[in-house]
Amino acid sequence: MRGLRPVLCGLLACAPLVLAQRPSDADSHALIERSRQKALAYTESLPDFECTQVVHRDVAPSDGKHTLGWQRMDVLTVKLRYFQHVEEHKLELINGSPSDKKYEQLAGAIGKGEFGGVLRTIFDPASDTTFDWDSWKTVKKRRMAVYQYALSSARSRYALSHNGGEAIVRLHGVVEIDTETAEVLHFTYVAYDIPTAINLQSAVSSVDYDLADVGGRNYLLPVRSETELHSSELWSRNKMEFRGYRKFSADSVIDFGTGK
Repeated sequence: MRGLRPVLCGLLACAPLVLAQRPSDADSHALIERSRQKALAYTESLPDFECTQVVHRDVAPSDGKHTLGWQRMDVLTVKLRYFQHVEEHKLELINGSPSDKKYEQLAGAIGKGEFGGVLRTIFDPASDTTFDWDSWKTVKKRRMAVYQYALSSARSRYALSHNGGEAIVRLHGVVEIDTETAEVLHFTYVAYDIPTAINLQSAVSSVDYDLADVGGRNYLLPVRSETELHSSELWSRNKMEFRGYRKFSADSVIDFGTGK
């Protein structure tokens, strides 16, 4: 046993190095391609469902480079319905009070696309996205491969909207891929080369996914998302939570309580 101890200790000492090693190009390509197939099929794989989306919106005046202090703008409670692969939002409450305003017509920043739209854009072959391995990480005992990505400037299809204007912009960011399932559990997307016409200096977003029960079956769905928009005069920040997933039916009723 004494003779085995140095060998065993040596193997244990090497384990972190093995985990830290960069995957081969072939392994990276295979994982990205598996993840691509999952991302492109994601929206079609989802059932009809609905949930509650709670949006905490903050704003801050800016000196052009720095925030001068975040202030709560409002809290929105939204009925989010995903029906026949189309995402619909109905505003129910503003700061806990009923509202008949249209979600799409609200002043300030609002968000969409957490249910596969942006992810599909990233992995769409037409986007000509490049992926570069960054690191390994472990999340909830899952081994994650972290890749930096960037969309080709000539082939980006991502439309950024702000203050009534819209422009096609480039994206780059990070995707964290479960090495066992090839599913993306977290990703960020940062817009750059933003035209001055839409008066926006930067736009940064992140989305986290986890399994949620819908009609007795688990699906990978967004659980939280965050977006920051920076203009020369004002910064805005949306923190979104997705709660109470359930199968959509004509007589479904959603509890819009703000229970934690």
